[in-house]
Amino acid sequence: MRHGVRRAVWLAWVRAAGSGVRPPPPRGDMAEPGPGPSRARQEEPGPAGKEEEEEAAAAPAPKKRRLAGGERYVPPPRKLNAGVSFGAEHFAETSYYFEGGLRKVRPYYFDFRTYCKGRWVGRSLLHVFGTEFRAQPLAYYRAAARAGRLRLNEEPVRDLDVVLKNNDFLRNTVHRHEPPVTAQPIRILAEDEEVVVVDKPSSLPVHPCGRFRHNTVIFILGKEHGLRELHTLHRLDRMTSGVLMFAKTAAVSKRIDEQVRQRQLEKEYVCRVVGEFPEHEVVCEEPILVVSYKVGVCRVDPKGKPCQTLFQRLSYNGSSSVVRCLPRTGRTHQIRVHLQFLGHPIVNDPIYNMEAWGPDRGKGGKIGKTDEELLKALVEEHRSKQSLEVLGIGEEDLNSSGESKDGGIPGDCAKSDPVNGSSCPAEDEKDPERNDAAACPLNSDINLEMLDKDKELSLCGNQDGRTGEKGWEEKDPLCVECRTSRRDPSPKELVMFLHALRYKGADFEYCSSMPEWAMEDWEERPG
Repeated sequence: MRHGVRRAVWLAWVRAAGSGVRPPPPRGDMAEPGPGPSRARQEEPGPAGKEEEEEAAAAPAPKKRRLAGGERYVPPPRKLNAGVSFGAEHFAETSYYFEGGLRKVRPYYFDFRTYCKGRWVGRSLLHVFGTEFRAQPLAYYRAAARAGRLRLNEEPVRDLDVVLKNNDFLRNTVHRHEPPVTAQPIRILAEDEEVVVVDKPSSLPVHPCGRFRHNTVIFILGKEHGLRELHTLHRLDRMTSGVLMFAKTAAVSKRIDEQVRQRQLEKEYVCRVVGEFPEHEVVCEEPILVVSYKVGVCRVDPKGKPCQTLFQRLSYNGSSSVVRCLPRTGRTHQIRVHLQFLGHPIVNDPIYNMEAWGPDRGKGGKIGKTDEELLKALVEEHRSKQSLEVLGIGEEDLNSSGESKDGGIPGDCAKSDPVNGSSCPAEDEKDPERNDAAACPLNSDINLEMLDKDKELSLCGNQDGRTGEKGWEEKDPLCVECRTSRRDPSPKELVMFLHALRYKGADFEYCSSMPEWAMEDWEERPG
């Protein structure tokens, strides 16, 4: 009898839900969902609505696990949007301004979001912050929690000792500062109903990653050219300029991806290297190993991935050579690492033409340092020149723990949902194109424990989950970037002499003009 009553009540619930009317909850002690991430709207019943109701009535009632006394409810994970699509709400987060030949982004509030990683389950939130995100002292996270900037399943975090569970959804609101990039415009080389091809300036990442979001090709094309919902077909290193191609539809992207798999695409680069490059064609097939995803450093190593690059000298001006490069594989920094190995690094390469590699600058793979020593030497060399920004990293990135590649809460790259800065539950992923970036570290002279709570909340301006540039000229009490004076890189420092000249497929070919520094009679100006 009790079973029949419960079944009737459940059937009434199903029918009422299908009609768009929310019935009162059924009796019993089954757990009710608490306030969590918004759920998708229920569809209006169509012609098949009645059949679906009958089908639902025939199915067994869904079982909800009863929660023990005091146990915390975790909403089911939300389905993330497939692909990358930026809309007006994302572009409105902040705006650009131009100064000293640089494109700059006004600071803005932004939500980093992630599901609980598998390795975090059973650990306290405080422990996760203290062990995996050490760019910030624990006092920062306590202050951020008091300010309402840390949320768990869309509820403000009141206790950092809360134990994380699978599918927990975390949100961290930060005051975000982006590094400047060159003010050179993105030139449209070609556009039709299928593709758009641009000439990318040096220093611009292709898509949001690390500390970059608005200062990326994807965002600038969307904000300034109205080009949205683009599909990335290939990528260029941040410091590499040249031909960059996007598909406008998933079908076109799939077709060209098939050409990539069939090795039907040809890429041609041009660069200016140190010294007199050999006149004959040179083929380099040295395997390449990633040393650090965070800093973005690779080297030749027998344990690396196989690759091949063809080089042909185009000109020599007495001190440097212009070289044509034809990569047959697509490893990270492949051209740059192979040129370094050959003893002819790119003239102004901020990684592979540095003294940190030793007196021969890595020629023949001779470094004489461990990977850790090499990374430390590279960082110190740039730190002494106040040029860490050229690498796309800051002091805060160097203070964060380990070589974490997943979409962590304090502010590293978005993985599965770069639009919103969120990642899937219990997943870890490596992406050699990304540089992890944690939230800003804090100076020791800031007393976080004594910050006025009301002031924090008023400056945050994000208690309803919205982000944006409201009050960007005001100083944020939790952000060290607001109190740090940095030397801007010069436009010259943001140009590297490596350019993607041509991109050719089975049914297309796109070229850009030769850059000025690749002209035969070019001479570097002092200063």
